[in-house]
Amino acid sequence: MIPLKFCAAIAASFLALAPFSASAEVVGKVGVDWTGNDILVDAVPDPEVSGVTCHVTYFDRSVIDRLRKGNWFEDPSNNSIACRQTGPIEIGNINVSQSGEEVFRAGLSLIWKKLVVTRIYDKKNDTLVYLIHSRQLVDGSAKMAISTIPLFGQNVNWKNGKPK
Repeated sequence: MIPLKFCAAIAASFLALAPFSASAEVVGKVGVDWTGNDILVDAVPDPEVSGVTCHVTYFDRSVIDRLRKGNWFEDPSNNSIACRQTGPIEIGNINVSQSGEEVFRAGLSLIWKKLVVTRIYDKKNDTLVYLIHSRQLVDGSAKMAISTIPLFGQNVNWKNGKPK
């Protein structure tokens, strides 16, 4: 008989692989093969910039694929992002440094790998830049993508005033 603690650990592992936080909403799911692997599309609103929504894609490995390949606790780092204005833009308290700030993150492995979306404000070009990449404990990944929201000519409300 399988010990209850082992079953609980396996269940917790699958919960840890849940792709995104509660603010993301799955809007698409496309099957890609017979083993049940899927590409999921989530809509993620920026918590500090109302009127901007990012659509993020990621690969969701099936149990069959995990059994076949033996790597239970990790999903691939291949992701994509597209951000668009979806309403009037109102910008709250955002980090305007070159390193930007994390908009959201999700686990792609039990503990080692995270999918991250970082927002950077390009002051010179008056543009919001959204960078998607994976963050790993040991080796970073070179797989990344960006999407931009130009603010030039837009009627943008800066809650704390536009940065100078």
